[in-house]
Amino acid sequence: MHISRHEDYAYEDEQGEHTGAKLLREVLEVAILTLLFFGVVRLLVQNYRVDGPSMQRTLYTNEYILVDKATYYFHSPQRGDVIVFQYPLDTSKNFVKRVIGVPGDTVTIDTNGTVSVNGKPLNEPYVYQQLCPCDAKSVTLHADQYFVLGDHRGDSDDSRDWGAVPRKDIIGKAALVYWPLPDIHLLHDWSGIFTNVPSAP
Repeated sequence: MHISRHEDYAYEDEQGEHTGAKLLREVLEVAILTLLFFGVVRLLVQNYRVDGPSMQRTLYTNEYILVDKATYYFHSPQRGDVIVFQYPLDTSKNFVKRVIGVPGDTVTIDTNGTVSVNGKPLNEPYVYQQLCPCDAKSVTLHADQYFVLGDHRGDSDDSRDWGAVPRKDIIGKAALVYWPLPDIHLLHDWSGIFTNVPSAP
């Protein structure tokens, strides 16, 4: 009986160790899969907090936005897209603006603040407070360069001030305002505004 009870105890102990090892393995598997999942999600989507008035009335300070990073794996940024990018003069900072010109485009701004792309004046319903007279400017974009402007033209630090944004600095397309909850909505890209813009010469 003594031996038998000892063998039973040993068997139960081995089973206990086996169950513990199995549980640890499962916990590790779940942890690894969770890390991989969030790593993949991070490659595709990222959230940002808006800070500053430059995109009013499209975006406001302390709103949170989801940025679609996957879209630009398949095609380039388009005119009208609201994008998040690394500030060219300090890539540790991220900015959010609207794409006005794409590679090859000539963007012209007259003293009244009217923006033209490849000679076509834009009717921009998203613009808030032009506050002109403005400095006239004309820029022809090189390959992989994008001209961006804030929707609040009177209070925006943008391509008028520091030039075009390199493609490599663009993080993704702002797709959704998700906070505050009462303001949750998809962002309009206003691509229709640019449908009559002629191709770059």
